[in-house]
Amino acid sequence: MEKTRPVWDNPLQFVFACISYAVGLGNVWRFPYLCQMYGGGGFLIPYLIMLILEGMPLLYLELNVGQLLRQGSIGAWKSISPYLGGVGIASMVVSFFLCIYYNVINAWAFWYLFHSFQEPLPWSNCPVNSNLSAYNEECERSSPTQYFWYRETMNISPSILQSGEIQWELAVCLILSWFVVYLCILRGTESTGKLEQLANLKTWINAATQIFFSLGLGFGSLIAFASYNEPNNNCERHAIIVSLINSGTSIFASIVTFSIYGFKATFNYENCMSRDILLLTNTFDLEEGSVTTENLGDMKNYLNATFHQEYSSIVPLLKNCSLEKELSTAVQGTGLAFIVYTEAIKNMEVSQLWSVMYFLMLLMLGLGSMLGSTAAIITPLTDSKFISKHLPKEAVSGLLCFTCCIIGLVFTLESGSYWFDIFNDYSVTLSLLLIVFAEIIGVCYVYGLSRFENDIEMMTGHKLSWYWKIMWGFTSPLLIISLFIFYLTDYIMAGTLQYKAWDATLGQLVTKDYPPYALAVIGLLLVAPVCCITVVAIVNIVTRIKRNENCNVIQT
Repeated sequence: MEKTRPVWDNPLQFVFACISYAVGLGNVWRFPYLCQMYGGGGFLIPYLIMLILEGMPLLYLELNVGQLLRQGSIGAWKSISPYLGGVGIASMVVSFFLCIYYNVINAWAFWYLFHSFQEPLPWSNCPVNSNLSAYNEECERSSPTQYFWYRETMNISPSILQSGEIQWELAVCLILSWFVVYLCILRGTESTGKLEQLANLKTWINAATQIFFSLGLGFGSLIAFASYNEPNNNCERHAIIVSLINSGTSIFASIVTFSIYGFKATFNYENCMSRDILLLTNTFDLEEGSVTTENLGDMKNYLNATFHQEYSSIVPLLKNCSLEKELSTAVQGTGLAFIVYTEAIKNMEVSQLWSVMYFLMLLMLGLGSMLGSTAAIITPLTDSKFISKHLPKEAVSGLLCFTCCIIGLVFTLESGSYWFDIFNDYSVTLSLLLIVFAEIIGVCYVYGLSRFENDIEMMTGHKLSWYWKIMWGFTSPLLIISLFIFYLTDYIMAGTLQYKAWDATLGQLVTKDYPPYALAVIGLLLVAPVCCITVVAIVNIVTRIKRNENCNVIQT
């Protein structure tokens, strides 16, 4: 154990660091999307169940491991058993994948923040075409907020097959984001409704993975944070506080998000009805006010029966206006943060002020998550005697930020949004299930639950309650095994993987199949962390067999 290891100035500082890491962009955009996708308020039932059965127990376990062994993820799991050294490496790999793409969201937030000082906001209205005779057709087919996101911000290509050029404005924002992250790292530990959906296995899988993703379980960040605690720190209380604040923030963000969904859906529905009414009034030279939202359907039927040929000519221009359809259309991830919210902001009074405040909030959330993710990589690296002997922490941090920034330039290509979706969908979900499963098995059945219980009592002076023992020993691992089986059957075996591509001619997203090389990248993202766990275990087994050694449960 490292005697000169720095510690948090006080426990409150540690709690705030954990909250800053856990409460991030996932609370603002991913959780509300999942709520809408899987039954609205009904999604809260599996979410809260998974919070109690998986989230809090695993968070408490990781905090205890870090505080007890006072090492980063690699050193901590290697200390528990040499066979588990790969778990720490897998956590580092997953955190590295996360760092590569997650800071791009901060780059987008910077881009929108810089444009928030314009009057009017650039996503308030459609731009005119090149000959100044009408509005841009792509914007007309979609909306000003979608046009600004897909065309002005990303200049998105029609498919992942067309890489396009680097968008240098975004590249500069990405470099700025990594520079801010690096400056923060240098401060170190001183600053840092529909119940039928319950029968849907995807609902439970997504509830569990949202808990893992939001709390940051399996990334190694929480182990790194806890390794800077005093040995007698009360992790149990902190685990409960962080879990409840994180989930409370997600639920509160959902309330705000659904309010914006309702506003946007009603606004779009009323605009759709107004366009149809205006089209019918002008085409058939009707008296103004004769067509209303109440009698629009009847008037369409009447005009179709009376003036069939003339009516047929405008059918392609008429919209099938539906409030239910607008309400059921979810925008996931970055689309939610940069399309739906900006739709609401542009209609507010003093919209520039609200826009600046909103994107500053996104930056704060994103930077908090990034600091936790980078700590999961930097802490085990600087714990290594070989690396710390040759490179100071500042150099390790700088190399990490530089490497991630260079690789992250891929996401500033015209096809960058599609690559972002690949990393966001496949780089962490399956890996986190396997990592947290290995953590539980390692602590409870390799190191020994009773032994771990004695260590916690010696460390904190409190006995481990029956709740934690039951969750760690039986409930959590069995649930993870079930989720893993469901994931494989439902996601991997479902058929050809597809993605959503922007069609400029239609002004909407269309579904396309991933090309072979994209599938290869997806396979790499899924397999790489798993290989770390298995390869390290196999190498240790082979090495000990050759040396005719017995495997000790923990190194001394």
